[in-house]
Amino acid sequence: MRFGLILPSFSFPDLDYAKAARLRDFAQRAETQGFEALWVVEHLLTARGLYGTAWLSPLETLSFAAGCTTNIKLATGILIAALRNPVFTAKDIASLQYLSGGRFELGLGVGWDAHEYEVAGVPLRQRGDRTDEILQIFERLWTGEPVTHHGRYYQFEDVVIDPPLPGKPFLWLAGGSKIKTDLSPDPEIIADWAQIQQRLDEIGRPKGSVTFGHVNFMHIVPTDDEAAALRVQRPLIERIMGSHRSFETLRTCYLLGTPAQIRARLKAMQEAGLEYAALSPLDYDPEQLALWQDEIIRHFQST
Repeated sequence: MRFGLILPSFSFPDLDYAKAARLRDFAQRAETQGFEALWVVEHLLTARGLYGTAWLSPLETLSFAAGCTTNIKLATGILIAALRNPVFTAKDIASLQYLSGGRFELGLGVGWDAHEYEVAGVPLRQRGDRTDEILQIFERLWTGEPVTHHGRYYQFEDVVIDPPLPGKPFLWLAGGSKIKTDLSPDPEIIADWAQIQQRLDEIGRPKGSVTFGHVNFMHIVPTDDEAAALRVQRPLIERIMGSHRSFETLRTCYLLGTPAQIRARLKAMQEAGLEYAALSPLDYDPEQLALWQDEIIRHFQST
């Protein structure tokens, strides 16, 4: 399994400028320790009822990460494109791809927060169709050729985006079923992947043409005592996720518990086809990365 690091770009109300130095430390350590990519989360606003924080702007954060690293890939996990003007976004992405030396990968999703769509002036019900249209616009604009577009939602005449991209960024698309029970959502994730595999068969597309990736939050406490691990993890996960959901629900959704329990959950998903895990720390301690390597990643390196 391959691993990416989600930068802890939380925008807590008490955020201070020292956190920028910590993000730099995370980015540089991740590159040194062999993580495949640096990822960033996007939430324009704090989604009351699900999160206790928002996140720093994704493309700006990746530009910062690009400037303090050399080779590691950079990815949005995810960019909610339908909140934005597609021409401006295509320009921003082309600029980031150029400045990073071609390291950017585009993780895209439709989002779900009605408040974010409300402040963007975009009806939530249009988010899927708008995203489809934006992908078509991106593909044409990144050629560097003049583009005139008269679509359902976007119209413009004779637009050229420079610099043209030598090739499209690798594309990740986010999605998943809503949790139907109070059990761990891992079976839902596995079931979603089975549906995707079935659909690939139906359309005659090779199964290997799509990568099964998963995003989650993790904090390693090097102990076999589950209660001791959870005592450390609980205030960290509740600061990010808020207290709107029970801690028992948070435990089932996120990678909490002992290292052995976390390994078991990842192993079950790997056996179902998971190839890539993008993981976010719960705080600003870069020493977590060494624990991740020792307690989690090394156990998957030869499998």
